[in-house]
This record gives sequence, structure tokens and C-alpha cells, in this order.
Amino acid sequence: MALSSCGAEYIVATTAACQGIWLAWLLAELQDKKPGIINLKIDSQSAIQLSKNPVFHDRSKHIDVRYHFIRECIEENRVIVESTGTKDQLADILTKALGREQFCELRSRLGVLDVQSVRKVQEKIC
Repeated sequence: MALSSCGAEYIVATTAACQGIWLAWLLAELQDKKPGIINLKIDSQSAIQLSKNPVFHDRSKHIDVRYHFIRECIEENRVIVESTGTKDQLADILTKALGREQFCELRSRLGVLDVQSVRKVQEKIC
């Protein structure tokens, strides 16, 4: 359980790293290749620093040991953690209430089409 937003972001980053490593392994197995490195983008500077710092300190003492797995992944170069601005965080479309403009921008960056615009194109074709 997380007692702070930093702890919550750190726990989510660890979960994302686990899922990414598993998916990279699965794809590599299917393609008979070596698993690739996972590039994890986080918008919390404190969570990034916590994931890169193997020292046990006050900010991490309440976080369950299993969530420190991300540190091991970073040390072994299986995961690269990068900072990303809040505006560029694609996951926000799934987790936050957004204004129309930002929602449309993130939706298009994900490659999701607006149903109404697709219908208009189909009507013109038919």
C-alpha cells in the first residue's frame, strides 16, 4: 500500500516493469529473438529517483519489499526509466479526467480514430 503519491507512482512503475518484461519475453520467444529492453516513462521525478536509488530510506520504508523489483531490473539493464512531462504521458487518457483538447490529442497519438469522423468518410465513399 502506498502512503504518498511518490509511493503510488513507484508501485505502478514496478507493476508496469513486470508486465513489460513479461511481454518482451513472450514476443522474443515467439520471434526466436533475445528480449528487448523496456523503456518506462514516468512523470514523477521522486518515483524515478526512488527506483534508481538502492538505499533504504524513510521515503521507501513503508513500501512492500516486492515493489523494489524495479531497482533490480534497472541495475540489470532490463528496464530503462525516463522522465516524461505530464502533458506527454499517454497513460493519462486512461487514468485522468481530461479536457476535450487534451483528450483528442492523446487519443490521436494512441492511433484511435474518432467514430463520427470515420462515419463521415464512409458516407462520402458510399
